[in-house]
Amino acid sequence: MPYKVTSWLKIATGFQFLTAAFHSVSLVFAPQGQNESERLLLDLMHNYEMDMGANIHRSMWQLYMAMSSCFVLLFLLGALINLYIIRNKTSADWAKAIVGIEIIIYGVCFLVMTFLTFIPPATLTGLVFSFLTVSYFRVK
Repeated sequence: MPYKVTSWLKIATGFQFLTAAFHSVSLVFAPQGQNESERLLLDLMHNYEMDMGANIHRSMWQLYMAMSSCFVLLFLLGALINLYIIRNKTSADWAKAIVGIEIIIYGVCFLVMTFLTFIPPATLTGLVFSFLTVSYFRVK
């Protein structure tokens, strides 16, 4: 039986797309060093490749880009799943289960962002988590 999609889920989906869009900018524009120390650090991040065993040599920049790409893809996946729920009028049981799983995933992501990153990604992740939580309790 279809249910009426709450506006909270629509808002959460919008913020998921917004977070993915904002963070994807970091995939296109590389940071520039403002002084000699920053330029040296960025040069090492880009060019020094560590031996990670099994004949794998990666720079910190490559690892950073992989993590940033995964962050964007996580939010795109969540947004597209929610868009599917909204457009196809998924049953309330399925919608609540999927949103519940997203709450767990984005809750852990929010904790990681809060302690290990800076304000914009933590804030946007917190907003997504909050709107999904409200949406979960509004689904009947």
